[in-house]
Amino acid sequence: MIIIIFLLILLAILGTPLFAVMGAGGLIASYSADLSPSNLIIEMYRLVSQPSLVAIPLFTFAGMILSCGGGSKRLIKLFNALLGWMPGGLAIVTIVTCSAFTAFTGASGVTIIALGGLLYPLLEHANYRDRFCLGLLTTSGSLGLLFPPSMAILLYGIVSGVNIDELFLSGVIPGLLLLFMLSVFSIFSARKFHVPTHEFSLKEIFSAIRCCIWDIMLPILIFTGIFGGFVTITEVAALTAAYVLFVETVIAKKIHIIKDLPRIMIDTTALVGSILIILGIAMGLTNLLIDSQLPMKLLAIVEQNIDSQLQFLILLNIFLLIVGAMMDIFSAIVVVVPLILPLAVRYNIDPVHLGIIFLANLEIGYMTPPVGINLFIASQRFGQPILKLFKSTFPFLIIMLLWLGLITYFPLLSTWWQQF
Repeated sequence: MIIIIFLLILLAILGTPLFAVMGAGGLIASYSADLSPSNLIIEMYRLVSQPSLVAIPLFTFAGMILSCGGGSKRLIKLFNALLGWMPGGLAIVTIVTCSAFTAFTGASGVTIIALGGLLYPLLEHANYRDRFCLGLLTTSGSLGLLFPPSMAILLYGIVSGVNIDELFLSGVIPGLLLLFMLSVFSIFSARKFHVPTHEFSLKEIFSAIRCCIWDIMLPILIFTGIFGGFVTITEVAALTAAYVLFVETVIAKKIHIIKDLPRIMIDTTALVGSILIILGIAMGLTNLLIDSQLPMKLLAIVEQNIDSQLQFLILLNIFLLIVGAMMDIFSAIVVVVPLILPLAVRYNIDPVHLGIIFLANLEIGYMTPPVGINLFIASQRFGQPILKLFKSTFPFLIIMLLWLGLITYFPLLSTWWQQF
């Protein structure tokens, strides 16, 4: 059995599709435990029956349309007009724009590829140091993962069974706190580099608002619909996809229905299909693990060695930082969440708070070797070695670790809405 497990890990390292490795592992585990492999298929049927599942392809489709329709350029123009006059304004524009773009596209890599080429020369021209520019852009790729309609939050809610609306609410304050902390660091860095600022201009702001008015209405539509209780997650996903498609094809006319839309739909299908295959296989494997009582055995081991909630949270963060350095966020959600959720409940940790802690750790994992996805994508985008990029992100990584400590040990930052 140990040899088979080693071979499966080796196949995964060599690039074998994750769903194939996990499926093979599930079949081997089922035969070894004298359990029926039909559990894998049953779990896939259960996944399909979840009403929130359709939100994933709809939000992904909307994000792809925004990415191809020039939404990134419009966002840069808007936030530069609003914030560019401040010390460190262009760096803050980068942080805010990238977080907004990641929230809607659902993919850190898309943000770095789409915005990196636009923002990197602007930052360098504004006198920011090369190392700061690389670190900021590599870090900013994953900043929007806690904001609606983040794909990571949707997936976590489906896997854990936690209410997705509550997760969206819980991510707002921690997400804004991180943007604030990074913005403060950017302001001090800009003063150190003697970065010039442009004059505040109401004319430029109004011009940017006119250009982006339809983009500005989109988050208002989503927040009002979800938090006002007017629509469900699935309904707001459908509205978002229809709205973005209408804006980019009819109003902005950046996407041609005949020439561009089929390609966007194919790219969306490929991305969503890969996520759903992994999700289905992983949930089937999780069901086998539950049948074999592995979570109960882990719970017993933890209870014997961990005496308090504080100790558990420290151990949890260390474990999740390692997971984030080794796995991509979607795979980590479907594999790890079902294992740690019963442990967290045992130590009286709110499942919603656990979700924010989990996603925050995985957000940091985007920047840490050996499988820091942001590092690899930024290396390809900017033509820089991974080691240089990791050194560039180190100051930002320290800030994010401090942020992680705050949201972990001050749960009110995530559960504030429960007070009302």
